[in-house]
Amino acid sequence: MPTPKLASIQPSEIVVKPILKWAGGKTQLLDEIFQRMPKCYGRYIEPFIGGGALFFAIAPDNGVIADSNPELVNLYRAVANNVKGVINALGQFKNEEEDFYSIRALNWKAMSDVDAAARTIYLNRTCFNGLYRVNKSGNFNVPFGRYKDPRILDVEGLKAASEILKRTSILLGDYREVLAETAREGDFIFLDPPYLPISEYSDFKRYTKEQFYEEDHVELAGEVVRLHALGCNVILTNSNHPLVHELYKDFKIDVIQTRRHISRKASTRSGEDLIVNVPPKRKILLRLAPQPLPAQALMYPSDPR
Repeated sequence: MPTPKLASIQPSEIVVKPILKWAGGKTQLLDEIFQRMPKCYGRYIEPFIGGGALFFAIAPDNGVIADSNPELVNLYRAVANNVKGVINALGQFKNEEEDFYSIRALNWKAMSDVDAAARTIYLNRTCFNGLYRVNKSGNFNVPFGRYKDPRILDVEGLKAASEILKRTSILLGDYREVLAETAREGDFIFLDPPYLPISEYSDFKRYTKEQFYEEDHVELAGEVVRLHALGCNVILTNSNHPLVHELYKDFKIDVIQTRRHISRKASTRSGEDLIVNVPPKRKILLRLAPQPLPAQALMYPSDPR
């Protein structure tokens, strides 16, 4: 079992912010998650990294982050490996609509890792509501945000994030493969999958061209049970959906009031998130039964009379 790392992060200690704005990010849930985290654990593992609000708040040593979104993984790797290059490239962009659509039309896969990472940050900072959404072809399709003065380049923020990412394993892959390869007894695993939709506008959290359907959530619940039996600490977040309650009925579920910043209707901008707390399964220690006594020891002594 790896050496535990004390987790004593408090909200006032958070100095590193996420690189990206992220619809469905966990910034407003950090206090609630902190309260439910284990006091010590092996490694921090987050296979649906997204904007990484909890990851950057904790700033773990030797953590593991992963995602199935190759553009997102490229961003984190580029910031880890060449933050100066990302900063220089990002400094060339302007908050102008014509530039936005010109840069959005570029194929990031044909760009250098550094230029592609800068493009990702630029589009995120200047698009509508900081959404990350792609079409079925995998092309980014969020419109220009028309913000007066968005903070496109945060030099100190990128440098601080780079220091954390340098000591982190950044993986591209399906969460099941990542967890099968990395999760060990005593690890803390934070799962923030694409939420089950509870309204007609909920689908914005599906940020890759591959969808995450109800059967995927059922499969994820099976993986949580495996991690529980393995001896991992797991915290999972999702929408307040009946299926989530059903899937995790054997574990503690808390309903948390949250704010939605994406909804088109002001009346639906309040919501409810679920936090599922899955402690490691207790292992029963079996004591070895004593060896039977020899047969002669069981015989009564002869009568001395």
